[in-house]
Amino acid sequence: MAKRQTKILSIGGSIIIPSTGFNIEFLKKFKHLIISEVKKGTSFILVIGGGSTARTYQAGLSSVIKADARMLDLIGIETTRLNANFIRLFFGEYAHKEVIADPTQPVKTQKPIIVACGWKPGCSTDTDAVLLARTYGAKELINVSNIEYVYTKDPNMFPDAEKLEVIDWETYRKEIVGNEWKPGKNSPFDPVASKYAEKYGMTISIVRGSDLNEVKKAVQGKKFKGTVIRPFIKL
Repeated sequence: MAKRQTKILSIGGSIIIPSTGFNIEFLKKFKHLIISEVKKGTSFILVIGGGSTARTYQAGLSSVIKADARMLDLIGIETTRLNANFIRLFFGEYAHKEVIADPTQPVKTQKPIIVACGWKPGCSTDTDAVLLARTYGAKELINVSNIEYVYTKDPNMFPDAEKLEVIDWETYRKEIVGNEWKPGKNSPFDPVASKYAEKYGMTISIVRGSDLNEVKKAVQGKKFKGTVIRPFIKL
């Protein structure tokens, strides 16, 4: 993979399989987009989340036993593994033969697509994506989410919420996401991942996954509709 540019995408599980079920036409278009970029010389590390599938299992477990945070994270990780294997098989001969769980160990492969799942309790696959970026020496990654922008507060509850096109890590962590992780937490970029991303000086692009034209722009390094979270830059 050394001769190819590598893009790291953290993909929300609900982009792959929303609560309403698979969107086959979307999946076909997503596959076409990634393979088109592969043919141009780009390699991909795709980190797949659990999304609504994980939250369904977590809610089911919580309804029958007194599940602690570790239990809920573990069942969530299993759903990321399922979703990741689906994507690995989905890309066929383009993908490395195994789903990667440990983001701290580089993989030797000639395949242009590596698919990864969750690793350890205590965070989401956003954190795994940051650790993979660190492992492969990348300073940027793309978070393919179910939101278009990060807002100052929940726009579904607060009409005066303002969208943010650019925000620094210190502000994002202090005012938007906080520091506490909870299993199934639905945040633009998880608090543990944010801590590491700030520490490693990374830039994260958040783009709505259902808008593949914008995903394509982000992958190609063009201006896109979405939010960029980056290290603080003194003017």
